[in-house]
Amino acid sequence: MAMVVDDKYGAAIAIILSSLSVAFSDVVVDSMAVERARGESQYTSGSIQSLCWGSSAAGSIVSAYFSGSLIETYGVRFIFSVTAVLPLLTSAVAVFVNEQPFTQMRSGRSVKDQEELTVFSAALEHAKDQTKYLWKTIKEPTILLPTLFIFFWQATPTSDTAMFFFSTNKLGFQPEFLGRVRLITSFASLAGVGLYNSFLKSVPLRTMFLWTTILGCLLSLTQLLLVTGANNQLGISNEWFAMGDSLILTVLGQVSFMPVLVLAARICPPGVEATLFATLMSISNGGGVCGGLLGAWLTQLLGVTSQNFDNLAFLLIVCNATSLIPLPLLRSIPTEVDIEFNILKSDAPFEDLDHNKRT
Repeated sequence: MAMVVDDKYGAAIAIILSSLSVAFSDVVVDSMAVERARGESQYTSGSIQSLCWGSSAAGSIVSAYFSGSLIETYGVRFIFSVTAVLPLLTSAVAVFVNEQPFTQMRSGRSVKDQEELTVFSAALEHAKDQTKYLWKTIKEPTILLPTLFIFFWQATPTSDTAMFFFSTNKLGFQPEFLGRVRLITSFASLAGVGLYNSFLKSVPLRTMFLWTTILGCLLSLTQLLLVTGANNQLGISNEWFAMGDSLILTVLGQVSFMPVLVLAARICPPGVEATLFATLMSISNGGGVCGGLLGAWLTQLLGVTSQNFDNLAFLLIVCNATSLIPLPLLRSIPTEVDIEFNILKSDAPFEDLDHNKRT
């Protein structure tokens, strides 16, 4: 995209390939984080996830601060060049990854054929074992039930699209101001990670999900002040209210999302860490997509458009009220004792399988 792409089809292909590469490396990094979180306490697992997502938030701050000015000064293709080089630096991390590949030697063949057969047969056998083990793992109630909770927790309808059009078309927020809001929310994400890591990573997961959901519902209703114009009556401008509201909701949103990561990391059994964690995060993202579709359906049903915001306040109330629906499913979240027992239970068959392969 920095040197060759000049049409929309080339841009689409380049974006797909770059997204695929980022997703691939992201799954590998997640698996490494999950491996280190397994067998550890919720406190330690929370620290690991806080480090990962704190680093991500710090990178977002740098991106939000420099991207706009660099584009204006050097142009779009220069930014593409920079963003192409930076991921190459992360490949140096592979030098520090200590792995012991599984090999299985066969007799009665030449050395070359033996090596080729070893690689192919080992990969095929490993893939079959992984698939069987993954399916068996997903069917476990201690993993299936929390996964369903995560999906429904993310699948509640949202009013984000309607609020975006309200902010730009009704309130007249310009791209420059929206860029400042993005920078503030990046700082807020980092603050949310720090808040969780410092004070909340030892709080039981059920308690965290309960109170973050209730607080999120109540605080999100403050957007009604902006929609109805009540903030102006209180002497708060639309811009300051929007920035403050985004700051608070982003901090709370990051704090509420951290337990999802900790839960997903801790319930992953050995051997399928990357695949299962990626599956759980895909299910979580799928729930978010469903929530966006439900929000779009409600938006259309209530007649809210890019120019008509008469029922936007009611849409906000409905979306925030429905965020409380998954709360009865909190009992499906395993306790600390349940997680520890599941870790011991899942380790045993995997260790036996690995021992049989080596012998």
